[in-house]
Amino acid sequence: MTYKIIGDSCLDLTEELRKDGHYQIIPLTLQVGQATVVDDKSFDQKAFIRLMQSSPECPKTACPSPELFKEAYGCPEENIFVICLSEHLSGSYNSAVVGKELYEEEHGPKNICVLSSHSASAGELNLAMYIQDLCEQGLPFEEIAKRATAYRDDMKTCFVLESLDYLRKNGRLSGLQAFFATTLNIKPVMSANSGVIIKVNQARGISKALQKMCDYAVSVVEDTKDRTLVIAHCNCPDRAQFVREEMEKRGSYKDIVITETAGVATVYANDGGIVIAL
Repeated sequence: MTYKIIGDSCLDLTEELRKDGHYQIIPLTLQVGQATVVDDKSFDQKAFIRLMQSSPECPKTACPSPELFKEAYGCPEENIFVICLSEHLSGSYNSAVVGKELYEEEHGPKNICVLSSHSASAGELNLAMYIQDLCEQGLPFEEIAKRATAYRDDMKTCFVLESLDYLRKNGRLSGLQAFFATTLNIKPVMSANSGVIIKVNQARGISKALQKMCDYAVSVVEDTKDRTLVIAHCNCPDRAQFVREEMEKRGSYKDIVITETAGVATVYANDGGIVIAL
């Protein structure tokens, strides 16, 4: 079968997968003050972090237009799988759906499966790699779509950030949660319930919070040995390695993948943030 996996730019591909022709990224746009940054392969994480830190204004993101997705669906591949940020975090999923409708109005039906990841960053990558594995096995389109949806619904995403300010200022958290995290050095351990961010634990200091995140992650899955663990980090490879070692103390995994955040996840995770999905 021929296939294409299309993601919005919160699908944080590894360097190796960026070179894989089966993937295509549709970029969101990032706005910091008067500066506009397209979240594509030219994105410079360290420069963008400096830009955010120097600006008094909260960074914002803008989802891709339906037209960009529609154009991507015109690729020669027969089967297209689209992975987007949780619809509770971005309008990217809705744009992808509308793009499909526009494409099929103009060109007729095509095998296009649009999935909200109910996650972001590491979660999108985990789902993408699962879909690619099924495609490489040569399974029918409908079967892959069915299995991918079930995999998405079973996947667990957790994260710990140095600061929740950008999530709060963009309306993703309550001010009270951000207040405690900022003023008392209490780091909440966050997860997601059908794509909605929830708090599941907390600890004083980042190291303890990461350990509690690992405890929570393995506690909410039946078995880890058949699961892929994806760790996404924002400018903190040592912290990602720490999480890997902590997770390995708690279970064995089918595979462990570490990746860096691109622009969208950098906006919300901020410098030092960690996101895991399994």
